[in-house]
Amino acid sequence: MKLTKLLTVLLFVISFYSLNAQSGYRKEIKIPDIPGYKTLKCDFHSHTIFSDGAVWPTFRIGEAWHDGLDAIAITDHIEYQPHKDYIPTNHNAAYEIGKNLAIELGLILIHGSEITREMPPGHFNAIFITDANALVKDDWRDAIKEAVKQGGLVFWNHPGWKGQQPDGAPRWYDEHTYLYENKLIAGIEVVNGSEYYPKVLGWCLEKNLAIIGNSDVHNTINYEYRNSRRPITLVFAKEKSSAGIKDAILNKRTAIFFDGKIFGRETFLEPLFKSSIQFASTDVKTVGRENANIEVINNSDVDFELRLVNVDDTIRFPDYIKLLAGTSMMFHVRARKDNTDVNKKYSVVYAVENAITGADKKLNVTLDFNVRVTPKK
Repeated sequence: MKLTKLLTVLLFVISFYSLNAQSGYRKEIKIPDIPGYKTLKCDFHSHTIFSDGAVWPTFRIGEAWHDGLDAIAITDHIEYQPHKDYIPTNHNAAYEIGKNLAIELGLILIHGSEITREMPPGHFNAIFITDANALVKDDWRDAIKEAVKQGGLVFWNHPGWKGQQPDGAPRWYDEHTYLYENKLIAGIEVVNGSEYYPKVLGWCLEKNLAIIGNSDVHNTINYEYRNSRRPITLVFAKEKSSAGIKDAILNKRTAIFFDGKIFGRETFLEPLFKSSIQFASTDVKTVGRENANIEVINNSDVDFELRLVNVDDTIRFPDYIKLLAGTSMMFHVRARKDNTDVNKKYSVVYAVENAITGADKKLNVTLDFNVRVTPKK
């Protein structure tokens, strides 16, 4: 017991000083709100020393604040505790230790745990629970039912994880049908860490489940994501609160930002794109085949890549546009012939190559321009 207490104190001190050494800055994630909703940046899957993680709960909280998150869930394993000889078994401990710092930083800490079973059914995160210790059950069905009884939401973790699916291919089993038909599952991880599962995105759309993307971080974020940004779930909430996040997940108002791409339902990705992009003017005026410059501003952290879908015989719009995050750019519009004489509205359709709305589907957006071209004399 003395060794356990000493280790606990040392971990707290290390986490405290690590946090305070970085506490002067926060890297904001620039993903705009959409009409009617606040866009919250969330990570619902992370681990600490209380299961197989390498950090103390307060470190995980401080890290999330520095990374620009609005909410995080610490979801330590119920059934897997490699440090249990040194850390007392209390499945609520990480939440209890972290909640005061989260309040101080204005970060929403969601109470959660990971129900860790063989495949099938696999691993599940239960969030918005009230007592993780009550999830200790022999039967995985009873554990998930207990989480739901507490008001929790359950999602299926990393369905294609090679630790359980050696070929990396997600499979839907009878056990998942049981959970789905009994309304015991709210969503599935389409993205986990560096892995994206296109088939699972299709499942979420087909079965009307929340689209979830998380880091599943065990070490420090800076170690696991040295050259990239952690994947996050974008939650379109009516308010910035735990209740607002829960309501959004229940109503499937989620998307994912990962690897420079956004994944989600067209219903939310289209307004997200249009909230991110601002045109200085949509009026195009030129003479003959002279270029007209159109200024566009990208107010988000997403590099939007646009590919022209509808080609016009009269006016040439760019075949490909890359709208770099946080920048303004000019693209050129011109007539195809010197004798062109038009004065009308053009609706131009672009596929947003990195806005994924299905396993093999990308978001199409319509850009409207008022085009006035006079013949060259």
